[in-house]
Amino acid sequence: MSDQTGIEIPAELPVLALRDLVVFPFMIAPIRVGRTKSIRAIEESLGHGRLIFLLTQKDPSVEDPEDEDLPVVGCIAMVMRMHRVGDGGMKVLVQGLMKGKRIKTCSNDPCMRVTFEEIEDIEPPEISEECQQVIDSMREKLDLFAADLQGPGTDTIMVLKGVQDPGRLADLTAAHLSLESSQAQEILEVIDPVERLKMVHKLLDLQLHKRQTKDRIEQATRSQMSRNQREYYLREQMRQIRRELGDQEEDDPIQELRDRVDMLDLPEEPALEVLKQIRRLEGLNAESTEAANLRSYLDWVCELPWNEHSDDKLDLAESEAILDADHYGLDDVKERILEYLSVRQKNPDLKGPILCLVGPPGVGKTSIGKSIARALGRRFQRISLGGMRDEAEIRGHRRTYVGAMPGRIIQAIKQAGTMNPVIMLDELDKVGSDFRGDPAAALLEVLDPEQNNAFRDHYINLPFDLSQVLFLANANLTDTIPRPLLDRLEMIRLAGYTANEKLQICRRYIVDRQAEQNGLDEHEIQFSNPAISALIEGYTREAGVRNLERQVGTVCRKVARRIVSKKVTSAKISPKALNRYLGPARFKSDPDLAGDSIGCCNGLAWTSVGGEVLVVEASMMKGKGNLILTGQLGDVMKESVRAALTFLRSHADEFGLDEAALEEKDLHIHVPAGAIPKDGPSAGVTMATAILSLLTNRPVRARLAMTGEITLRGRVMTIGGLKEKCLAALRLGIDTVLIPGGNAVDIAELPKEVRRKLIIHPCEDVRQVFGYAFGD
Repeated sequence: MSDQTGIEIPAELPVLALRDLVVFPFMIAPIRVGRTKSIRAIEESLGHGRLIFLLTQKDPSVEDPEDEDLPVVGCIAMVMRMHRVGDGGMKVLVQGLMKGKRIKTCSNDPCMRVTFEEIEDIEPPEISEECQQVIDSMREKLDLFAADLQGPGTDTIMVLKGVQDPGRLADLTAAHLSLESSQAQEILEVIDPVERLKMVHKLLDLQLHKRQTKDRIEQATRSQMSRNQREYYLREQMRQIRRELGDQEEDDPIQELRDRVDMLDLPEEPALEVLKQIRRLEGLNAESTEAANLRSYLDWVCELPWNEHSDDKLDLAESEAILDADHYGLDDVKERILEYLSVRQKNPDLKGPILCLVGPPGVGKTSIGKSIARALGRRFQRISLGGMRDEAEIRGHRRTYVGAMPGRIIQAIKQAGTMNPVIMLDELDKVGSDFRGDPAAALLEVLDPEQNNAFRDHYINLPFDLSQVLFLANANLTDTIPRPLLDRLEMIRLAGYTANEKLQICRRYIVDRQAEQNGLDEHEIQFSNPAISALIEGYTREAGVRNLERQVGTVCRKVARRIVSKKVTSAKISPKALNRYLGPARFKSDPDLAGDSIGCCNGLAWTSVGGEVLVVEASMMKGKGNLILTGQLGDVMKESVRAALTFLRSHADEFGLDEAALEEKDLHIHVPAGAIPKDGPSAGVTMATAILSLLTNRPVRARLAMTGEITLRGRVMTIGGLKEKCLAALRLGIDTVLIPGGNAVDIAELPKEVRRKLIIHPCEDVRQVFGYAFGD
């Protein structure tokens, strides 16, 4: 066998397995040889005219390749030079002669030897027009290839451009491209020279495109870096020139930061950390994003009031006068604040209390916070927690995030400007949680006096003392507040206002405030006490005074319109005038209170908006002894009905009930306002009374209401929310209330007006309840 050069090629040759290199015909390539079989293959090639068969491994990691690890098609090459190196390996220079196809492996020791056959290209009869266009395009791209890719030298390019044979041009060009071994092997195995030329042309074009894109990116980067460096050098020159001239008009921002830190007199750990960050800032480019973020961080640290404290007003008389001037009632809250001031006089290092005001809407929980701050002489900040679901809102974001900022606690401290403000945590019971964390858990550290003296915000990441802050929280209910958080709070419960308290609040605060907001002076509008009472009883029914203020505002606006229209010059509001300004009264005495009724009984409930009176109705019809419950009753309330019915049936003889008749009739219990869900155990005695009234055909007193949980033995269990329930009964015109005997101690805490207007009977047993309900 002989190739085109006339060299005699034996039928059997040693194989040199290559890693990540494909040798093409006419290509000269240096190869570093280190494996034992590879060295023996080179040595044996010397006895075969220096010829060797080059095959590229499919997997370069295979150390001792077998037949299946090598492709079928390779290149027959001549070893042009070789010399040994110090580590026992060899460096050889080979030149590809022609392509060959492996037929059979003859031996594999001491090296692989194979028989093969020559692969000749499919020679076209003549170069087509399409092929010539590809050749011309290749020649144009080779010039760009040499310039952009720092590829072959000018002489090599000239040689390549002078090659007319498409197969040879493809092989030589592919030899100078940075191709993966799989791509190069695919090209080597293509027999059609025109097709092979098109493949190489496409790969050359792709590499040129990648290089041009990379050059554009690098050029833009270099341009930006050059501009930044130029600005930096100019600023440095300007700074040196000013220094030489003694011009100090423009301060050094780094030195300004150092001066601010010195003035703050920071504790040791924050001071060391801030100085460390300032040194980092000095080494950064002033225009970089990191420098901007670091300057923002340092500004936050320097703007915090590390050593600023407001002086407390320790004059109890003055503080009490301020609290009384701003709010009517709320004696428990005022008493606790005055106790705090008293102890501060004895112990100046006393930590701030953490109070939680719990009560229905509109009773002044939020506004009392501002009044407390004014009484103490402190700054006031309010943080709304309603709907908050992200823990970072409390602790802040870590500085690694884009747009990071401190949490709401640190922000409030900064806005207050002192270390001991009054911070109101509004709507604590409305805090939620999701995948971003639980804000209530983050508040555990904030509201713990033993931990908050070294509170760490994620953004500031420095210990900050919150122990001097007076935290006030407010909520409508405590059910949704986590138990560990509830344990850290000092609870103060605020019930609704009585009618007399609302009258005083309206006269002292609401009328004047609404008149001023609507542009009226004290001579243009006057409310009589009977008008205010009619407004409270006929147009509002709430625990607080928020809706009352709205109604007063409505009257003021209508009066202002009549004055502007020249219809009147002033207005005196009487009960009769309310009908003109507000229309008919919306709330009247409940029709059920007009007379005693059978199977109908008034119960008392406690909700997040105050107390409510619930009417329980019982009816009986022919059936099979079924119990029907309607009115959106919860599971606990349904169980109370069953417990009451079981007690009555088990004592049927005592109450004169016909047990057999009960099994032939269905009993239906309904609680009106069916669209509103209802639950709780305190309606047990009400259910029992309504059922017994129906079964014995005895009417229940209309102006009597009751509350209490019933047991199967007839005991009346203690309930909560007694004050709210009694206020609800009073608002509706009820004169007698039956309560559990265990709640008798709570009667003393009821307002005097409630105790004066209501007859309250504590009952230990449900039989006592029946006695008062039926009037016997």
